[in-house]
Amino acid sequence: MKHQGSTILRIAALLCCLCQQSCRAKSEDAALLETKEFATPSMSWRPIPLWFWNNTQVANSTLVQQINQMVVADGYGGCAILPFGTGFRPDYLSENYFNLYGSAIRKARSLGAHMSIYDEYGFPSGSMGAINGSGGTTFMNNHPEHTIKRLDKTEYRVSSGATFNRQIPLQGKLMSVVAWNTNTKEIVPLRDFYDEATGQVTWTAPKQSGWRVMVCQCVKDGDPNVDYLSHEAVSLFVQDTHEAYYRHFADDFGQTIVSTFFDEPTMYRAQGRMWTGDFNEQFEQRYGFSPEALYPALWYDIGEKTAYARNLLFSLHSTLYSEGFMKTICDWATEHGILATGHQDQEEIVNPTGVSGDLMLVGKHLTMPGIDKIGGGRPTEDFYKVVSSSANNWDKAFVMSETYGAMGNISVETLYQIAIEQYTKGINHLIPHAVWYNNNDVTFLPELSWRNPLYNAELPRFNAFLSRLNYVLAREGRHVADVAVLYPIQTQYAGHYFDGPKGYYEGGVDVAGTDYPQVSHILTDNIGIDFTYLHPEVIDDRCTVADGMLSMNNAVNHEHFSVVVLPGVRVISLSNMRKIEEAWEQGVKVIFTTQRPQQAADGEEGNEEIQSIVSRMLDATENKAYFLPSPSASSLAEVLEECLPERDVLFTGGTHPFNYIHKVIDGHDVWYFGNIDATSATNTIKVKTSATKLSLFDPHTGKTTELPQEDADSFSLMLRPS
Repeated sequence: MKHQGSTILRIAALLCCLCQQSCRAKSEDAALLETKEFATPSMSWRPIPLWFWNNTQVANSTLVQQINQMVVADGYGGCAILPFGTGFRPDYLSENYFNLYGSAIRKARSLGAHMSIYDEYGFPSGSMGAINGSGGTTFMNNHPEHTIKRLDKTEYRVSSGATFNRQIPLQGKLMSVVAWNTNTKEIVPLRDFYDEATGQVTWTAPKQSGWRVMVCQCVKDGDPNVDYLSHEAVSLFVQDTHEAYYRHFADDFGQTIVSTFFDEPTMYRAQGRMWTGDFNEQFEQRYGFSPEALYPALWYDIGEKTAYARNLLFSLHSTLYSEGFMKTICDWATEHGILATGHQDQEEIVNPTGVSGDLMLVGKHLTMPGIDKIGGGRPTEDFYKVVSSSANNWDKAFVMSETYGAMGNISVETLYQIAIEQYTKGINHLIPHAVWYNNNDVTFLPELSWRNPLYNAELPRFNAFLSRLNYVLAREGRHVADVAVLYPIQTQYAGHYFDGPKGYYEGGVDVAGTDYPQVSHILTDNIGIDFTYLHPEVIDDRCTVADGMLSMNNAVNHEHFSVVVLPGVRVISLSNMRKIEEAWEQGVKVIFTTQRPQQAADGEEGNEEIQSIVSRMLDATENKAYFLPSPSASSLAEVLEECLPERDVLFTGGTHPFNYIHKVIDGHDVWYFGNIDATSATNTIKVKTSATKLSLFDPHTGKTTELPQEDADSFSLMLRPS
């Protein structure tokens, strides 16, 4: 591939009214992008909004009329029914409820539209709705032993040389009983000193000060939602909820019903100490030894083993969440011929350990990883790349965002601006929040339907715009980026502990030196370089070094990187560090920001080797690595000028670069550029391509313009604000 000449094309006339973006694709094969289908995408590409059945008695005639208006007047592609509010009737999952739901399916089917099963009454998913007046939920009532569990600890001080002889009151399952010394960090397992019949612990402390006996138990929290960490528990939720829809509407699965959607599960419940009863058994099965002696690390620094212990415990914690809830639902959906999507609550928490565990891992087992962009000043835009990279890492075609909830009556321009940013950062299915059955009692504005005078005139055009983006970007293909960024979850695990100072809702602990959201923002929004986060697991299992590149070897989404950034990484697995060293030795550029790797996530015996590798990289005279202790747009841009003189996409004019994404679909290059600023901007853009024919696709109007064949890779693009 090469850069050709630099002929400048002035195309401001193409981008009129609200249009501030452009899809650009090779047009040699009509099967890739047919101009007729792009101009007027078929129903399958249209967005499917949440449709709240809220605070009222739902009537058959009204729901049929509203679906017709959503599809015909607003240009939506169907709906996802969300039962909601204290006044909602009929009873959730009752036969009357399913009768009405069946009417909605039949109407959608008649229009050629589609439906997504929202799996809960309100949110979060996992309760099956509250039981009126009881304070409980249907799931808790049906399966009282399978609700959320919590890890509690009790500590007893033991004097030097004294004998601890005490009966331990049990309120749940005993997970760990140890003695540990707060001064020397020594930990002594006490299971052999525990009498299961009486609950008595008898142990004599050595003649040192600082001894404590710590007892950890897994107890029922009282939260009425399903135990998200338990496959068995979540299977019961699926059996009672998802299977109920299948029993009633089996013939529509994979036809009119195309997906299922979960909403806002999280691990910040149970005071941020969510646990499950078979944690120890799962640990022993995967790692080959008991975790009991590691439990003090969940709260305290236990010395040199802290990073290792926390990585073992919290990585399994995250895995049980991902496999227990997301994988269980996705496996069921796949077996029934539909997609599985949904999103975690609080995705924008920088240290995800106590909230999602590992935000990338949440998407590993979903056919469509998702995120939520809502109001309240939550900076979700700095985490779109985490979720879209999860899809890239585990070879998923689709990435979802539930968007606009609780944002108030935002402007039409804001609708476009948010969507543009999402699609340039890898989202390719936007689920609008929301249409409301009872538009006189809307809990979370905006109300995005034909009845709202703020939006009704623009909604058909906006939904056509989204449909065109879906048509281009929501299909199987591979992402292209020069830069990989290590997802620093092992550093987050090592710095996390229970009952942290921020409180469980905010994630508990800010881990020192964390800068990956800032690095992400600088790359995409300030200096115009797209990237992919690499998960540590994927570096080990799916990445190889060849031809001077670090390559992610998926069947479809294979990516090849010439630069690797380690953002705020203090703790890293030795296997990851060795793989990055191998890439560096073959010419891949390495950039460290804020702090350098010092500790091994997989055991303190690797610390010295990690430090030696980093020092060797930074001290090299050829292919030197870079360390930016205070990364900024200017300092990172300067380093990348050295590391990437020839880029996949290069902006050479304009105040600052546009946001963009580059994909290869059926062997054809597709770029999407977006201006998310409040003012019009013009940029000169150069792309790496060997193509001789390129076309400009305008997703706002549906128009297509072929670029001149000579000097086709460099052009000037004016993008107006929404």
